[in-house]
Amino acid sequence: MDSGFALRRAAQTDAMFLGDMLVEAASWRAGGVRPRHEVLNSADHRRYLAGWMRMADDGLVATGEHEVPVGAAWYRVLPQNAPGFGFVGVAVPELIIGVHPLWRARGVGRALLRGVIELAGTQGHARISLSVERDNFARNLYRAEGFAVVEEGESRDTMARRTR
Repeated sequence: MDSGFALRRAAQTDAMFLGDMLVEAASWRAGGVRPRHEVLNSADHRRYLAGWMRMADDGLVATGEHEVPVGAAWYRVLPQNAPGFGFVGVAVPELIIGVHPLWRARGVGRALLRGVIELAGTQGHARISLSVERDNFARNLYRAEGFAVVEEGESRDTMARRTR
């Protein structure tokens, strides 16, 4: 059975699309769409994309028909003095994932998640982390894929898992 999508390695030229997926990740609530400029200009979110593709950056893009991008998962190794929401330690990459709303619940997010975990492992990273708000339905996917809460916040948790 054809899943209708394929995965490919993210490239430097994917920066604009990764920005779109960062906006999707920040606007996951139904009716909670945030303006692109607001998300991308926010210091909290800008760190996940600024200067893409740095030496330690890597990721995957899911494509649909005619190789049109429909989702992405990527990671960045952020410094201790400028941590992201899901920072757990130096040299532990932080995962960002976003899927176009029309492609959700079709296995794209799970495939991206599994693929980027494997990719991080092949690049020598022993663990990978992420941050998720407690009421985000994606939290169930992360738990099912082996992520565990390592730090509880006020409304969001930091989760991590081994890559192997």
